[in-house]
Amino acid sequence: GEDYYETDISLEELIDIVFEDLELPFWERKKFRQIESKRLSKRKGFRSKGIRPRLDKKRTAKARIRRKHATTGPRSNRATENGAFRHGLNESGEERFPFHDDDLKYHHLTEDVKFESNAVVICIMDTSGSMDTVKKYLARSFYFLLYQFVNQRYQNTELVFIAHHTEAREVDEDEFFHKGESGGTFVSSGYRKALDIIAERYHPALWNIYAFHTSDGDNFPSDNDAALEAVRELCDVCNLFGYGEIKPSGSWDYGGTLYQLFNQIDAENFCMVKIVQKEDLWPSFRKLIEVDKTEDAEAV
Repeated sequence: GEDYYETDISLEELIDIVFEDLELPFWERKKFRQIESKRLSKRKGFRSKGIRPRLDKKRTAKARIRRKHATTGPRSNRATENGAFRHGLNESGEERFPFHDDDLKYHHLTEDVKFESNAVVICIMDTSGSMDTVKKYLARSFYFLLYQFVNQRYQNTELVFIAHHTEAREVDEDEFFHKGESGGTFVSSGYRKALDIIAERYHPALWNIYAFHTSDGDNFPSDNDAALEAVRELCDVCNLFGYGEIKPSGSWDYGGTLYQLFNQIDAENFCMVKIVQKEDLWPSFRKLIEVDKTEDAEAV
């Protein structure tokens, strides 16, 4: 068979690779509220000494291969005959060639210091009775992507969680991702709660504000006008307002949906996606995050 070498990466490194080309759209520098951000994440070469979590297994394996090849020339053959490079045999009778301390290569990290503007991401989720188990799974999976993205890419970004049915309230992270509720739906209650929080804690002149809402699109008709007006107000104060409609295959429509209603919104910082199945989560997430790039491409 053929020889091959395996390497592995940590979950944190994998998340970094997945999100490395993504940024929050319509970002603005808020010069009055910039914060110094320090992270040991800027790689600057390699060293032969370091801690085990920073070991670069691929480069270490290559160093071992080069050293092994260096022992196969005429001089090394003579040395081997004299026993200088003999390492013994393994269980299958093949000559062992173990790793040496000189093979080990470690990532050298330096402190990456940069100034970041304040930002807040507001997560609004419909938790009414029409949001069944599948819909809640898709909604929470979307917010899990968003949560990982924000935590990985932005050190000074705050997260706000809002759950709503006919009434809305701010909840903590654990309750947002795990607790379910019931009842009817007044979508405007979630939007009004977000607007109240922005007015109290996050002035648009000082903060980059991003709001995201997931729902199955069902809403009491009497609340539609209020919801539409609240969306327009959110677009006025947010860098981006993104709406994701959760509609698994076979789910029942109770008349018109919010997706149809929100087609009236023509703000450039408003974007909608439909999530039908789990395979839609990643492309929908990217569409929302890259909305400013999409508009630039269309303009060209």
